[in-house]
Amino acid sequence: MDHKRKLKSRDLYLAKLKGFQDTEPVKVVTGIRRCGKSSLLKLMVQHLKDSGIKDDQIIEMNFESFDFHNMDAAGFYNYVKARSIPNKRMYLFFDEVQHVTRWEDVVNAFRVDLDCDIYVTGSNAYMLSSEYSTYLSGRCVEIKMLPLSFREFIDFYGFHLRESTGAFGEKRKLVSDQDGNPYEIRELFNIYLRYGGMPGLAETGLNQERAMILLDGIYSTVVVRDILERETLKNQTRVTDPALLRKIILFLADNLGSRISLSSIGNTLADEGLVEKKGKRSKPSVITVQNYVNALIEAYFFYEIKRFDIRGKEYLRTLGKYYIVDPGLRNYLLGFRDRDRGHILENIVYFELLRRGYDVSVGKIGTAEVDFVAVKADEKIYFQVTESMLDEKVREREIAALQKIKDNYPKVILSLEPGFDDSYEGISSVHVLDWMLEPYH
Repeated sequence: MDHKRKLKSRDLYLAKLKGFQDTEPVKVVTGIRRCGKSSLLKLMVQHLKDSGIKDDQIIEMNFESFDFHNMDAAGFYNYVKARSIPNKRMYLFFDEVQHVTRWEDVVNAFRVDLDCDIYVTGSNAYMLSSEYSTYLSGRCVEIKMLPLSFREFIDFYGFHLRESTGAFGEKRKLVSDQDGNPYEIRELFNIYLRYGGMPGLAETGLNQERAMILLDGIYSTVVVRDILERETLKNQTRVTDPALLRKIILFLADNLGSRISLSSIGNTLADEGLVEKKGKRSKPSVITVQNYVNALIEAYFFYEIKRFDIRGKEYLRTLGKYYIVDPGLRNYLLGFRDRDRGHILENIVYFELLRRGYDVSVGKIGTAEVDFVAVKADEKIYFQVTESMLDEKVREREIAALQKIKDNYPKVILSLEPGFDDSYEGISSVHVLDWMLEPYH
């Protein structure tokens, strides 16, 4: 079968690439390994060909391929220059370009020396935060890619989503497979909660053993290539202990959505005997923990969310939260635990807000906390997330924090079991699956 036919579209990200086509900035697609960056470049190449760009105007290089193994900066430059056609616009696609030392010099040279439109991917944020920005500050646009949303998950696995109108005019969403057989949306969501949204899982047929092998491969590659080897390339020794790195990963994965201080990580690891005692030092220093956590964030494995004082209108420096990029990776690390469904649901909502372009923080108001404050341009929405609102005490707790906020921005409670109809004192109660399946604007 033609490989191109098997590519599933990622419309959210492809639309962004198309929007920047033939503009000066270098298009930089970032995200954790295997989230679909390479396929996105292939989709963009196909779009160019469909719009009349000739094959010889397109140069594709995947630096994970042995074809370009150990290629240095000069070899990189000469390879592209030799294949560029004078007086024609070239379209350059460089996948995992961070493997080439001084790649940023080369890409900058292409901008100066060639008539070209450049697209690159990378699996480590360090390439943008330090190296790249030095050379191309203001001349690149970052497109942040994530694993599949629930809506994309449904599409990737060959299901069809449609909306139906009930007997009393109510709207409801229905899902069926390619043969028209109906499925419960909740059933598919339970699979999404379990296996996550890594695109490669669609090829495993959601077989648990094969899924775990694939997730193990992703985990190992991120840890070894994007953290441990990357640190060596930078000639730094911030992250040197693979065992400690794994323990910190497990700690963060086990404490999704909890307020965490860096010192508490070290204390917990020491108290539980997870780190060896060395003389008087019984725990890793805060600086060491910070370095390891930063490396995980740079590899897009975990995302940090800051706390925001709603009344004081300022960000707080202490007790942030961490979310894992994909629930399947968490289940691979810790096993499948039903008691954690609420935390995983919160985790999923956080990344859905990022996909929709919101800046997200945790809201603090007095002693109460709002799960997410989502801001985009002039828009602001407050969100609480809970698995069920059927219990009266849970309802009171979730509503109470939102009631303390006195502005007029929307306030929404997302749950799998809404506890009241539509709204209460201006607070909307929304089924989280309906919300997640809304089309993006």
